[in-house]
Amino acid sequence: MTWWDAAFLAAAGVLGGLTGSIAGLASVATYPALLMVGLPPVTANVTNTVAVVFNGIGSVLGSRPELKGQGAWLKRIAPAAALGGVVGAVLLLSLPAEGFEKVVPLLLGFASVAIVIPTRPRREVTVATYRRHAVTALVEWVAIFGICIYGGYFGAAAGVLLIAVLLRTGGPTLAHANAGKNVVLGIANVVAAVIFIVAAPVQWSAVIPLGLGCLAGSRLGPVVVRHAPAKPMRLAIGAAGLALAVKLGIDAYG
Repeated sequence: MTWWDAAFLAAAGVLGGLTGSIAGLASVATYPALLMVGLPPVTANVTNTVAVVFNGIGSVLGSRPELKGQGAWLKRIAPAAALGGVVGAVLLLSLPAEGFEKVVPLLLGFASVAIVIPTRPRREVTVATYRRHAVTALVEWVAIFGICIYGGYFGAAAGVLLIAVLLRTGGPTLAHANAGKNVVLGIANVVAAVIFIVAAPVQWSAVIPLGLGCLAGSRLGPVVVRHAPAKPMRLAIGAAGLALAVKLGIDAYG
């Protein structure tokens, strides 16, 4: 790992941290950067997961205003995120990636469209209110568990999938849904990272510059989401997700 490689990874981390804290697209910038400095795919994947933990830290710190009132929900949903991260990490270490690679473009395209479609206004802008319905809570728990499996396994654009779910199940605004996404994916990434540190070939010389870049970039994302107009932000996230879905679809089926 040269100094130029480290500087390149730090820059990729800043970009990944910014896009990750806004739309969960960190790995779109960080994973290819690791491949470009010469890491094998599996090593790049596990190294990326460990580095992106710093993205979760910065994102959660930046999202504190929107996290007020979400404590009870986060306590209920945290086991789904943690368990999903464990399952995803185990799958990565034991199964080939082809199965997920063929399904993800379809899920991502659907989620991107769902983000763009406006949600119905709710009388109360209270995060917990809509989630009190038992069926909604169960569907949300299962969906988050599934998304966090993918997050622990590979994770590119897992945040887009999660934002789409949270906007439909209880996030009163994009900023609130984004804040919840930051915590949920942060939990899944931490759990998966611990497993990878113990059982997989993590490249620490790449983790440090990439992780520090992610930490810096991720502090800015929640501020952007908080102050930017919601409709253009949703359109931008949806467009980015659709573009990535097309790219992943070409890679998987081409």
